[in-house]
Amino acid sequence: MRRLLNAVYESAAALAALCMCGMLCMVLLSILSRQLHFHVPGTDAYAGYLMAGAGFLALAHTLKRGEHIRVTLVLGMFKGQSRRGLEIFSLVLASLLALLFAFYSCRLVWQSVEFHDISTGNDATPLWIPQLVMAFGTVIFALAFVDELVLEIFGQRVSTESGEMLRNE
Repeated sequence: MRRLLNAVYESAAALAALCMCGMLCMVLLSILSRQLHFHVPGTDAYAGYLMAGAGFLALAHTLKRGEHIRVTLVLGMFKGQSRRGLEIFSLVLASLLALLFAFYSCRLVWQSVEFHDISTGNDATPLWIPQLVMAFGTVIFALAFVDELVLEIFGQRVSTESGEMLRNE
């Protein structure tokens, strides 16, 4: 199961990287089209969709690598079981919020399909397409938080004593 979850997180990160490459292509196409005096409709909108996709798809991978910003001022005041209890409480709360985020993202996609919602730009893209990437990213993010919660409950979560990941930056 661990290998499957890690593969899901890595795949989402790879898709986020592809979105970044696609965004670069859209920006370069937009610049090139202005310099050569031709118009490609929707490049700005597609760059925005790809930027949002990259952000949402990278959430879970970033969480699992310990790269999310954590405020550990309060957490650092506790030791032992009280610290572990606070960690579990925090992860339960974060998991619930991430699950709500995922639910409402999926609901937004469904509503966009039902209402045949399209973008207001000149590209007229059906909005469920970029929203689907957002929903996919939030579902994986919620899965990653639940994964962290389960690992913490079973005492298998890796973290430093201070709660901060060590960085060499």
